[in-house]
Parts: sequence; structure tokens; C-alpha cells
Amino acid sequence: MITLVTGATSGLGRNAVEHLAALAQPVRGTGRDRKVGAALRTQGIEFVAADLATAQEADFDRLLDGVDTVWHCAALSSPWGRYRDFYAANVEATARLAEAAVLRGVRRFVHISTPSVYSDYQHRLGIAETFRPARYVSHYASTKAQAEGVIRAMAARHRATGFVMLRPRAIFGPHDRALLPRILRVLRARHGRLPLPRGGNVRLDLTYVANVVHAMHLATNCEGLAPGEVFNITNGESATLRSVLEALLVPLGVPFRIVAPPYRILDAAARLMEVYATFSETEPALTRSSLGNLYYDMTLNIDKARTRLGYAPVTSLAEGIATTIEWIKTHGDDYGF
Repeated sequence: MITLVTGATSGLGRNAVEHLAALAQPVRGTGRDRKVGAALRTQGIEFVAADLATAQEADFDRLLDGVDTVWHCAALSSPWGRYRDFYAANVEATARLAEAAVLRGVRRFVHISTPSVYSDYQHRLGIAETFRPARYVSHYASTKAQAEGVIRAMAARHRATGFVMLRPRAIFGPHDRALLPRILRVLRARHGRLPLPRGGNVRLDLTYVANVVHAMHLATNCEGLAPGEVFNITNGESATLRSVLEALLVPLGVPFRIVAPPYRILDAAARLMEVYATFSETEPALTRSSLGNLYYDMTLNIDKARTRLGYAPVTSLAEGIATTIEWIKTHGDDYGF
């Protein structure tokens, strides 16, 4: 039976389809980037271009034909944008795909959510899955929380399809379009200067992409889970952002110098940039939510994933960084090298 992977033209989804194909497991990828989709086809991977927010019944028939499992990795995760775009990509698309999956008898639906639903401009260590902030700090966090609500409601009504949710923290590795590319863009724009509050000494969890794919396998096959059960996923090795950047950038020969402007100055700048962006309809160089991620410590408790899913990282943080470095050296064009 086939596994459908959404978001197959971006970081996690692309790693997932390539991993399944390497195992000779039937896989179908979908996404909106037709150029990447064509590249996947040259690897022998079935690819169907689709926008889940606007897909019609015939599109879902094609996407879900013969599908046993859905790995829903697609999302709009930009730090800035219009609420309606986030809602369409993260809530409407999830609802429509989940409904189509239920109607077509899909056995297991693994939904990729985000620890951004925990962010609240406070230092938080060892966050459990039950934590909720007083309010969400961005359109992304708000709409991903709403998408989780959709999954919980579907799981409660339709027991024949097993719904599971994962919240992986700061995914990195091959095909990453977010973490390292954004940092490299800042370095190029600022001639090697990297302004980070606290000098980059924020403590955080990261998750090497192969560990997330491993967690999706476990969520697919684990029996006895509660409907719509949710799990934190990380490498289980918290680190400072500064140490991770040094481990990545020094071996790549990327010159950089971290400077530490006061948080209150960066916060004021982010607020002004957001006001300007609202009128200019351009993405600000810095947002309050992005700044919060760089300033406030956040680590997750993964005990539940360990005990309920049997999850343990298959790749250590050091191994993931080393593999990422080698991949970037081979695929430098993706990062502007």
C-alpha cells in the first residue's frame, strides 16, 4: 500500500519521499513546486502536483488512490504573511485532506505540527505536550494550533482512520529551506555580522530530519494510540544556538562574527519593521516571533514519545551536523555557495 507524503517538494517532505523510495516502499509525493516535483520523478518517485487548499474531489481521488498512510508535512511556515494565506495552507488544506482520507479509507494519518504552538515570550524548559500559551505569537502558530483542532475533531468522529500528531522542533538537514538558508542570507547581507540577542546563547532543541522520518514510521505502525494523540519530537540533546552555528559554519569556511544587540533594541526594531511591512506588503527582515525564538530558551520533553512510540533518535546531533555539512558541500547551489 502507498504512503502519500504532502509537502514533498520541501525539507521534511522531500526527505521523507526519498527515504521511502530508498527502502523500495510505494510512495507518492505531492506539492506545489513543479520543478522539484520533476526532479523527484527523475529519481523514480511518483509525484502529483497539487494545491491541497484548492484541490477538487477528482484531485483527491488521484492523490489517495491505493493510499494506506498519509504523512502530512505540508504547511506555510513563513515568519510573515497574510492570515488568510496561513489559514488556507494550514487549516483548510488539512481539513480537506483529512476528510478526503477518511472517505477513502486511509488507515493512518500522521500530521506534522509544530512546537511554535508553545511559544509565549517566556523561557520554557522541558515543555510537555499539554502546555498551552495564553495566546499564540504568530499567524503560523495560531493556524497550526487550529489545524491540530481539526485533526482532534476528525479523530474523535472517525475511529477507522488513526490520526497521530507530531511536533518536531527546529528540523535541520538535507533540503533545509528554513534554518540555515535564512542565517546565510543574513550573513551575506551584513558582510559576516550576525546579530543575535544574548550572543546566540539561547538554549534550544533541534531535530535532525532523519529522526523526524523515523518518528513518522513509528507513528504509522504503533498500535493502541489514543485518537489524535500528539508527541514532541527532538534529538533529545539541547544546545545553544551559538554552539550549533559554530559547528556548522566553521567547517564550511563561512566567515561570521556574532554580535549581541540588547533585546529591547531588537524588539523595537522588529515592531517598526512589522508596521512598515503591513503597509508595504513586504516581509520584514525581523519579526517579533522570530526574535522570540532567538532570545527565549525552549526545550521539549520527549518522554511520551519514548514510552508510547518507542522513539529514540537514530542520528545524534553531532552526526546530523556532520552529515548536513557534507550534504551542503555537495549541493552548494541550494545554499548559495
